[in-house]
Amino acid sequence: MSKKPNILIVYTGGTIGMIKDYKTNALKAFDFSRILEKIPELEQLNCVIKSISFDVPIDSSNMNTRYYKDIAVIIETNYNDFDGFVILTGSDTMSYTSSAISFMIENLQKPIIFTGSQLPIGDLRTDAKENLITSIEIASARKDDKPIISEVCLYFEYKLYRANRTTKINAEQFEAFASMNYPPLAVSGVHLNFSDHFIYKPSEEKKKLIIRKNLVTDILILKLFPGITEKVVKSVLNTNDLKGVILETYGSGNAPDEIWFLNLLKEAISKNIRIINVTQCSGGNVIQGHYETSIALKQIGVVSGKDITTESAVAKLMYLLNENLTLENFTFYFEKSLRGEITNK
Repeated sequence: MSKKPNILIVYTGGTIGMIKDYKTNALKAFDFSRILEKIPELEQLNCVIKSISFDVPIDSSNMNTRYYKDIAVIIETNYNDFDGFVILTGSDTMSYTSSAISFMIENLQKPIIFTGSQLPIGDLRTDAKENLITSIEIASARKDDKPIISEVCLYFEYKLYRANRTTKINAEQFEAFASMNYPPLAVSGVHLNFSDHFIYKPSEEKKKLIIRKNLVTDILILKLFPGITEKVVKSVLNTNDLKGVILETYGSGNAPDEIWFLNLLKEAISKNIRIINVTQCSGGNVIQGHYETSIALKQIGVVSGKDITTESAVAKLMYLLNENLTLENFTFYFEKSLRGEITNK
């Protein structure tokens, strides 16, 4: 008989870790060391649960790369002692955070499941309990004495997604996330059904875990809109120490073909600023050269983001900029799937 999996809950902040003080109606941070008192149903899961909390819970809006590093270090420090990790963060920036962690951790062979909630854990109609219970169940799930999941995922409202494929689409509904370009890895109903075909399978060989803690944050997102001016684009691209730009374009990667626009991009690329073409659409992908308005982008060295999300593109750009690659090598690695974040066709 195999031993029960050890699961570590890491609480960084967010709505899920809040309970209401009914005397004052104020929300206060929940003590996760007492989680079994609050959610006795966890006793029914076939695992041993421990928890770690950030000293000061971080609100979703205050999440940044310093905290990404803290999460990565907690995983690194506890990697050999636990069989799976459930990371609780604020949902507003969860897709950004979980995407970044997927790039920061190489040779992952255990589940890392991000989750949170739209309502606090102590709220009468909370979605926190189901999200947390099922996330722990997924992190504990094994087949032939190996974890079923060996990648960074995001679980929310009955669906398990590859984290670096997700986007938060709703601030009001419990179904807050979507993965437009990649199917769910599991769906929770009466049974927890995994879609084996879509789940990443690590190599049989045991590889040493590599944590890449250095991310380059001198980047920005430039979202195109009809009427955007030369003055604005010039100002943005001349930001001090700028190293990378996520260019959010129309449809399948189209942008204005006006000379001033292309010259500004060309000038930025000549200064070793990496520019990534990502579609503004929720689903679909960038096909540079499909229309005339994107042929020029390809010719001047703009990198195709293919079907990557903006959140994942931000993370991948921060990660790859630290490797000091030539434009040719950078383009090769950005347009290649490294953690299942894009579809290689």
